[in-house]
Amino acid sequence: MPLSKTHQEYWNKNLRMTAALLLIWFLATFPVIWFVRDLNTLSFLGFPLGFYMAAQGSLIIYVVVVWFYARYMHKLDKKYGVAEE
Repeated sequence: MPLSKTHQEYWNKNLRMTAALLLIWFLATFPVIWFVRDLNTLSFLGFPLGFYMAAQGSLIIYVVVVWFYARYMHKLDKKYGVAEE
């Protein structure tokens, strides 16, 4: 069953946002692990930056990504008339 133009626009916007947020997730996770020794030469709030990112920083980024995605999708659902009441 082919999708209508409206459904296709909705799905494309959803996929673009998901891809962008997955890129942010990737950048908050893997480069930090890969460069942890180099990051530990810097400090943040008195802690080595690599340690801080592993213990707190990346978790904060994950929560913000989830919050932003939920907010964005709620607005997108309202715009395309598929929001839950």
